[in-house]
Amino acid sequence: MKIHEYQAKEILRKYNVPVPQGRVAFSADEVPSIAEFLGSEVLVVKAQIHAGGRGKGGGVKVAQNPQEAERLASEIIGMNLVTHQTGPEGRVVKKVLIEEGCNIDKEFYAGIVLDRATSQNVFMVSTEGGMEIETVAEETPEKIVKEIIDPAIGFQGFQARKLAFSLGLSGTQFKNAVKFFGALYKAYEATDSALMEINPLVVTKEGDVIALDAKMSFDSNALYRHSDIVKMRDFDEEDPLEVEAGKYNLNYIKLDGEVGCMVNGAGLAMGTMDIIKYSGSSPANFLDVGGGANVETIKNGFKIILSDPNVKAILINIFGGIVRCDRVANGIIEARKSVDINVPVVIRLAGTNAVEAAKILDESGMDFAVADTLKEAAEKIVSAIKND
Repeated sequence: MKIHEYQAKEILRKYNVPVPQGRVAFSADEVPSIAEFLGSEVLVVKAQIHAGGRGKGGGVKVAQNPQEAERLASEIIGMNLVTHQTGPEGRVVKKVLIEEGCNIDKEFYAGIVLDRATSQNVFMVSTEGGMEIETVAEETPEKIVKEIIDPAIGFQGFQARKLAFSLGLSGTQFKNAVKFFGALYKAYEATDSALMEINPLVVTKEGDVIALDAKMSFDSNALYRHSDIVKMRDFDEEDPLEVEAGKYNLNYIKLDGEVGCMVNGAGLAMGTMDIIKYSGSSPANFLDVGGGANVETIKNGFKIILSDPNVKAILINIFGGIVRCDRVANGIIEARKSVDINVPVVIRLAGTNAVEAAKILDESGMDFAVADTLKEAAEKIVSAIKND
C-alpha cells in the first residue's frame, strides 16, 4: 500500500526523523492560514499524488511569499499532472502540501528496501540526490553505497557512520546524518515498510539533515498490525478495477494489452502472460483467483476483466491441484450464465480431473474454446482476436 508524501512525513515525525514543517491543503483558500502557521516567507507548494517526477511535471513550485503560494496552489490543485510514473494519462491533483523553505547546502539520496537476493534489508545512500535512483544505478552505479542489515542484530551504529562518511559529511553534518539514518531505519522496521525513499535528503547550511521528500509503501500482509496506516489509504490514487477486485479478494493488476487473463497462482499467471506475448498478443491484466476457484470467484473475475474496454478475449488457465478441474469447469459454466460475455473465451484446465472437466465444457453447449496445452491456449486466443 502506498501513501502520500505528507502522510509519510507525519509517520517520520513520530520516529524523530527531521522533516520540514508543513500542512496539506485541499483548496487554495486554506493556504493563507497555513502560511501564517508556518511563519515562513518562502514556501514550497507540492502536488500530492502517488507518483514520482512531480517536479519535472510542474507539480512542485517555490513561492517567495504567501500570496504567490496561494496562486500556485490554485494552479496545481485540479491540474492533470503527467510524470514518467503516471503514464500519459496523468493524475488529477486533489491536494497540495505547503511546506516551509529550507536553506539547502547539499542534496543526497537515502533509501531502504528488502534485497530479495539476500533476504535482508539494504540501506542505500548516494551523492546524486534529486535524480531517479534507477538512472543512477544504470549510469553511475558506483555512486550508490549499500549496507546490508543482518536481521539478527539490526542496523548498527558503525553502518550509519559508514553511510555518512560515504556522502563526504563531517562535523555537525556527519553527526546529524548518523542520527537521521538510525531514526529512519527504526521507522522503516516499526511500520513494516516495503520501501522507504528520501529523495532528496538535504543538508542545510546550518548543518541540519532533513527529509525534504519522503516516499513510503507498506507490506500489505502486515497492515493488520497498523490500523493507523490503513486509514491513510487513498482510493482515488488507485485503479478503480484493482480496488473493486480487492473487495472480492482477487489479486488483480491492470495492464495495457487485449487478452484478459484468469489464472490461479502467481507463477502460472506470469507464465500465461509470457506465452500470450510470445504468441503475438499482450495481456490486459494479471488476475490470480487463488487456489479455490469457484462460481463466485470466477463470476467476479469475469466482471472485473470485462470492465476493461480494451479486453478483446479471455484466457482461463487453471491448474487443478487444491481444486479439482471438474469443479472449476462447473463453476465457469454457472458463472457464464449470470455474466454477459461478448468476447471469445479460451479455457485450459490441467491437473486433477482435467479429462472430466474437458467433457463437461464440451457438453455444456456454451461457446467456449477448450485447449489441452498452454501453447495451444495462447495460439487459440490470438487467433480468436484476429478473426473476431
